[in-house]
Amino acid sequence: MSETLRLLPDAAGIARAAEIVQAGGLVAMPTETVYGLAADATSPGAVARIYAAKGRPRINPLIVHLPGIGAARPLARLSPAAEALAAAFWPGPLTLVLPLVPGHGLAPAVTAGLPTVALRVPAHPVARALIEAAGRPLAAPSANPSGLVSPTTADHVLEGLSGRIEAVIDAGSCPVGIESTILALTDGGARLLRPGGISPETIREKTGIEVLPPDGETIAAPGMLRSHYAPQARLRLDVTAPSSGAVHVGFGPEHPGELTLSAEGDLAEAARNLFAVLRAADRLAAARGAEITVAPIPRRGIGLAINDRLARAAAPREASGG
Repeated sequence: MSETLRLLPDAAGIARAAEIVQAGGLVAMPTETVYGLAADATSPGAVARIYAAKGRPRINPLIVHLPGIGAARPLARLSPAAEALAAAFWPGPLTLVLPLVPGHGLAPAVTAGLPTVALRVPAHPVARALIEAAGRPLAAPSANPSGLVSPTTADHVLEGLSGRIEAVIDAGSCPVGIESTILALTDGGARLLRPGGISPETIREKTGIEVLPPDGETIAAPGMLRSHYAPQARLRLDVTAPSSGAVHVGFGPEHPGELTLSAEGDLAEAARNLFAVLRAADRLAAARGAEITVAPIPRRGIGLAINDRLARAAAPREASGG
């Protein structure tokens, strides 16, 4: 493949990206969460290329990105709870795992053989413009080699996938910086599969729907593998007294570090900075032959998602996917 194109987020760039997608190619697109590696979700060949480019295990399903709730109904069965959640949070960083309906038309590999599909309507204007211009649902996991740190800038995408995909649309940094919340919707209610940009507390406040905790490690949605989002260096968490030589990532004024997720202790800022800071820490750690340590992060609101990503980044390595 020739060199990966860096496209501007303007009409010409989006039109070129749509042509690539329609021809079965791969385009990294910005979303409000992280950059996604987009391909035509109805094309088995295009979806296979996502798995190949990322080195992603085929057991790990993909999120399908749509222009609106109307595009979800031909693909999946939406319960009343799903309709309420979509009305409250779409467009936005919420993914719903729903039962497939007959004749959905998605490539089989999108769902990794499961009877459900993960659907999201992104809020980022560039992602929305690409979905509209391509005229089809887009499968789009994070645009990075499988299991490694997720990308929140176009440069991050190119560090891992340059020459392996056709293009990236460069629209700067992602405003949320951490992947979407994933909920499984069944007749029994809503169950959290992956914490993300919308907290269970916010879901309850806006919809009255109680979010049940995860019930196991069965891979029912993207981002559920134990080892994930990982830097190359060893990572230790909840460290208040880092060892000499370690690259310490701080949080808040009480726990400063060589790098910090948020000097003010702001969880939203920490989420935006998380993956960029992990990348920077990994470069420093590699230069020193050192480990990375991270200060404690409160487990409330989006802090639940931050701790989830850090725990998976620190887990023993295994076959993983992103």
